[in-house]
Parts: sequence; C-alpha cells; structure tokens
Amino acid sequence: MALLRAELLKVSTTRLWWVMLLVMLGYVALLLGFTIYAAGVTTPDGQAIIPARDTAPFQEVIWGTGVSGAVFAAVLGVVMMTGEYRYQTITTTLLATPKRVRVVVAKLGAGLVVGLLLGVAVLVLTGVTLVVTVLLAGGELTFTATVARVIGSVLVVLALYALAGVGLGALIKNQVGALSALMVWVFVIESLVNGIPALRPVGKWTPSGATQALTNTGVGFGVDVSYLLPAWAGGLVLLGYGLIFSAIASATTLRRDIT
Repeated sequence: MALLRAELLKVSTTRLWWVMLLVMLGYVALLLGFTIYAAGVTTPDGQAIIPARDTAPFQEVIWGTGVSGAVFAAVLGVVMMTGEYRYQTITTTLLATPKRVRVVVAKLGAGLVVGLLLGVAVLVLTGVTLVVTVLLAGGELTFTATVARVIGSVLVVLALYALAGVGLGALIKNQVGALSALMVWVFVIESLVNGIPALRPVGKWTPSGATQALTNTGVGFGVDVSYLLPAWAGGLVLLGYGLIFSAIASATTLRRDIT
C-alpha cells in the first residue's frame, strides 16, 4: 500500500494528470455535443442515426460516450511507466524497493486507480449533460439494465486501458516511441480494421472492438454493429488484453538491466 500511495503521489504531483483530464473532458464534451445534435436526425431511408433526446434508447447510447476517453487513460499509463526511464528515476525507485515485483504491482495498481478516476470524471460529465438534455427535451430520466451495464463498462474500459498503457510503457521504454505506437494503433490500425467491412471479423477482437461490444446498445449512429461480440465476451477480451500487458510489464521490468 505504501508503494501504491507513492505511485499515486508521483502522478498527482505532476501537471500531466490534470492537463490530460481537461483535454479528455473537452474531447468527450465535443462527442456529447455531436451526439445531442444528431439525436433524432434520420437518414434518407428514414432510419434514425441516434434516438430522439426524449427517449430511453437515447440515454442508453449517450452513457457510452465516455469510453472515447480511454486513449487518454492509456496515455497516462504509458507516461507513468516511461517517465521513470525518461527522467532516470527508475534507478532510485528500484534502489528504494529492491523487490521489483512489488514495484510492478504498485504501478499496475496505480494505473487501475487512475483509470477508474478518469472514468468517474467522464461519467459525471456525461450524467450532467444527459440530465439537462433530457429534461429540456421533455423526456423522463430512466435507469435500465443496459444503462447500468454501459456505465460499468466505461469504468472497466478506462481502467484496463490505463493498465495496458503501463504495460506498453514497460515494453517500450522510450516515451515518444511508446506514445507514437499507441497513437498509430488506436487511430490508424484499429480504425482501418474496424472501418473496413471485410476486416471486421478480425476487428471485433481488437481492444476497440471489445470496447464497442461492452457499450453496444444495438442502436445508434447508423452503423452495423451485428458483427460485434456479445457484451460479456467483449469484457473478457478486454480483460485478456489487460492481463497480457500486465504480464509484459512484469516480465520486462523484472528482467531488464536499468543501468
């Protein structure tokens, strides 16, 4: 617990966490605005892109907007690990705690906590926006089983992405290299794999495909989501990625010569 508090102290005493938090909330706010603007708009064939603002399906869809902040959680996870190598504090850290397994566990635990806190932040923003939007539209607030699943999924996704970020940072010590690899994967590779219909059978097994499965409500955005895994399977796939990256973090940090 002392090591966990130390890792959280490292994060909280730097400017990066609140800068990343503000950028993440701004990004999610833009997506919320787009979702609200597009609510009720229909395609030429009469299909609604997003359910109307005064309906329960709209509330189910909008709660899932917070998962768009997952990439920011992953960035924080990467920096939590690579920052040690960039500023040469990893030597001091491991000298203070020679048992490296404890350091790794503390960093992974801190990554989970940071991801959960970011998830809470985006859910608060989403909740406030939702209440105002629905009431102004004359609708009634609802809390369905789907809403509960989506809310829980947002927390799980951001926590596991932060965990994966720590693992990626352990694998690629160079901070610029690790962040570049993350951006290329999220915004290029996964976008192509999930955007090209022929590749979607593969895309559903990617982290973003698993995330979509977790927050999928079956409606919204006029996109075919029939190829996605069931929600429970998406959760297992995302957890698997988190465990894989945790193993990478353990193997690389425990065996690497840092001198």
